[in-house]
Amino acid sequence: MILSNLFVDVSLLKTNPDFRRVLIARTISLMALGLLAVAVPLQVYALTGSSLQVGMAAACDGVGMFLGLLLGGVLADRMDRRRLILVARSVCGLGFLGLAANAALPSPSLPAIYALSFWDGFFGAIGVNALLAAMPHLVGRANLVQARALGMLSMRVATILSPALGGLLIAGLGVGWVYLLTALGTGLTVLTLLGLPRMIPQGEAGENPLRAMAQAFTFLFGHKVILSVVALGCLTTVATSIRILFPALVEEVFGGGAFETGLMYSAVPIGATLGAALSGWAARLERPGLAMGGACMGAFACVAAIGAAGSLYVALPVLVLFGYATSIASLLEYSMVQGHTPDRLLGRVNSLWTAQDVFGDSAGTIGMGLLAMLLSPAAGILALGLGALALAAAVTATATTMRGAPMSDPALEGTG
Repeated sequence: MILSNLFVDVSLLKTNPDFRRVLIARTISLMALGLLAVAVPLQVYALTGSSLQVGMAAACDGVGMFLGLLLGGVLADRMDRRRLILVARSVCGLGFLGLAANAALPSPSLPAIYALSFWDGFFGAIGVNALLAAMPHLVGRANLVQARALGMLSMRVATILSPALGGLLIAGLGVGWVYLLTALGTGLTVLTLLGLPRMIPQGEAGENPLRAMAQAFTFLFGHKVILSVVALGCLTTVATSIRILFPALVEEVFGGGAFETGLMYSAVPIGATLGAALSGWAARLERPGLAMGGACMGAFACVAAIGAAGSLYVALPVLVLFGYATSIASLLEYSMVQGHTPDRLLGRVNSLWTAQDVFGDSAGTIGMGLLAMLLSPAAGILALGLGALALAAAVTATATTMRGAPMSDPALEGTG
């Protein structure tokens, strides 16, 4: 009984065929995107020999994703979400075919890779946002924690396996064939999702897009529960930027090299996978906001401990704990944002808090780089951990509404 309460509940896979379709399609999609995440950097570096150009390709994808999230939020609140998901994924597939065609040229075009990276980031974000907005309708607000935990678990498995597979395929077949496999995987996700029901949002179809987004901002900043959990989530996203200092930390403090650095990068996803798998208890929390605050503070305490650790053997288990704590915090943030947002605003509110993840990660990596220039890598990590811990404690202590809120608003139960 204790073990069954600890592990994530998989009954939703048996009882809900729509969720089963989504999870299968999402896993295939993540496997395909994992191949892409290896293929684009390798091709750009092979063409240019420049890490800056690799970063530019990633930046194009990120800018496209950010803009796609904002537009996708408005579209998901005025269009059939099923149709939006299918169209967005299909258009992404065309972009992958474009990458394959470009790779087959005698001299592949670098600007084409940039443009198609933007294309895929933009339309991919539209599809992801529509899927986020669809989940309360597909599984019911009472099952959001369970659905999210299963999704996180499949995501971790896919993102661990697919990059290694991508490297093997590129070495054996070439980058063009990997792009074709990515397009094939995307086509399979579209076929899998064809069986979903229509999901018409409750919003006004004729609303001005700018006014519609302004309503989402007003709702977000006026809702004490959602604003508090998103603020904590933003802090958590910034804290994950410590990863950019792992190579310097290993070299300057731990006296290691590439192998030890790889261990540090592996420790966080191991902890996050454990967080998704051992999250059965989270669905039964009466005060999830308080638990999220505790998980965030635990994560930031781990960051401080990593900065203070003088040994790799101390840092590795702490990084696993950090991955676990951030996974739980992310699970609760998602569930509470979904559970307290009316259906008519789900697309736009999802776009805002997902976009802050993208922005927070970019700002965090730049900030950590600057902090490491002023301090040592270890001191920079320690300072970030202590600062984030103090801010999280302040948010949790002052957000009385969030601390006492249930997982979802009872007034919204049964509204999709």
